[in-house]
Amino acid sequence: MVTIRDVAKEAGVSVATVSRVLNETGYVHEDTRKRVMDTMKELNYSPNEVARSLYKKKSKLIGLLLPDITNPFFPQLARGVEDEMQKQGFRLLFGNSDEQPEKELDYIHTFVQNNVVGIISATNHTSKTNYQDLSIPVVFLDRTSNDYPSVYADGKEGGKIAAEEMVRRGSKRITLLKGPAHIQPAQDRFQGALEYLSQSNVDFHVIATTSFAFEDAEKWAKELFDTYPDTDGVLASNDIVATAVLHEALRLGRSIPTDVQIIGFDDIPQSSLLFPSLSTIRQPAYEMGKEAAALLIKLMRKEPVQQKHIQLPVTFIKRETTREVEIND
Repeated sequence: MVTIRDVAKEAGVSVATVSRVLNETGYVHEDTRKRVMDTMKELNYSPNEVARSLYKKKSKLIGLLLPDITNPFFPQLARGVEDEMQKQGFRLLFGNSDEQPEKELDYIHTFVQNNVVGIISATNHTSKTNYQDLSIPVVFLDRTSNDYPSVYADGKEGGKIAAEEMVRRGSKRITLLKGPAHIQPAQDRFQGALEYLSQSNVDFHVIATTSFAFEDAEKWAKELFDTYPDTDGVLASNDIVATAVLHEALRLGRSIPTDVQIIGFDDIPQSSLLFPSLSTIRQPAYEMGKEAAALLIKLMRKEPVQQKHIQLPVTFIKRETTREVEIND
């Protein structure tokens, strides 16, 4: 079956341009319009009339693109978006990008074909490449962008707070798990922790990691204690990685937090259910989702927006994998 993408490719224009021709919205040069119409006739393309009618009646669909819904952090973001959108009468179309630009682009095209009126995207590819031809507003969530409105938490400050709390609670030989290099929030929190530790009177090491998956984290946890067996503090790139470190430390017979302190990042719901429960840096995921939805609604309605880049604060959540603060006489 011929798709709108096939028409765009054959006519040498963007999907958004074909969409404007189909829906008679926005400006399209007459020569371009004729070329698109001729291409549709040549390819025997039949547009989705239901979708077109929805669009012309002001579609109530929003596209939501997340990296991986199996990561417990992202359902909280999604729920915040959904709850705020539902209050305003909108519904979500959802997709996982798996941090793959091609898959992300496929979903963007799918969103356009289904006539969404706005997109919220938690992607690492925040340049204009995938989004420049869209005629609908876009808001980035849990990511920063110079080109588009965004809602995100203060990751660098979170990394600094985690390192500071670890040092305040007596750890002297700290291992810092860097987090995937291609994920900007992971690098923000890493840089915040690195800057603080570099100015502190403690020994520390860095282990590079490439994903947030628990299966991979188990390998890095073993590597951590094999390479640095005297580690007495671990700053994990997120709560999933911290959980793997906690399991490995307990398997080795380390007392938590007496022998080893561990601090995660995100404060996913499972963190409080671990034994011992995980100390972590809380990102206000649900609130971030709601803020992103509210911002997108304003943009769609062309209402005045005073703040297009919204940064939410992070907080340290003290649980059982960190000690009480040492008080020096």
